[in-house]
Amino acid sequence: MKLEKRKIESEIFTGSMADISFLLIIYFMVTSVFSATRGLDFALPKQTNTTPEIKQEDSIDVHVMQGGQIKVDGKPMTMDQILPYIASKLKQNPDKPVILRTDPDATYNDMIQVFDLLRQAPDKIGMEIKTISIPTQREIQNVWALFGVQ
Repeated sequence: MKLEKRKIESEIFTGSMADISFLLIIYFMVTSVFSATRGLDFALPKQTNTTPEIKQEDSIDVHVMQGGQIKVDGKPMTMDQILPYIASKLKQNPDKPVILRTDPDATYNDMIQVFDLLRQAPDKIGMEIKTISIPTQREIQNVWALFGVQ
């Protein structure tokens, strides 16, 4: 009697693999701890219908316009006149901020020259400008409208 050799194919049965992975997912979901991150705590001011009164005298407005023209508090000035004018204002209030506004059509070079001049104040006039602020166009449109300055 002659026996035939049968070829047996080896195969890993994966029918229950989905069941096992599902059970593992459920197990880890049940045993893990879900923590709720709170984020940052901060308090917002209460909403009021009155807008605070802002006085233009509380800051020094330096406006760089197209073509390199400069106005400080609405008065046309040259680069040489800016720091002495600011020094007289800082003698009254050393914490007075300087707001450097720039027209959209003004060049960056003009703005940078004025900014560099303001940063050189301790060397040139012996007084430090503690705050130099450069507002965005949206801030200029919203905030300066309160001043009546455009």
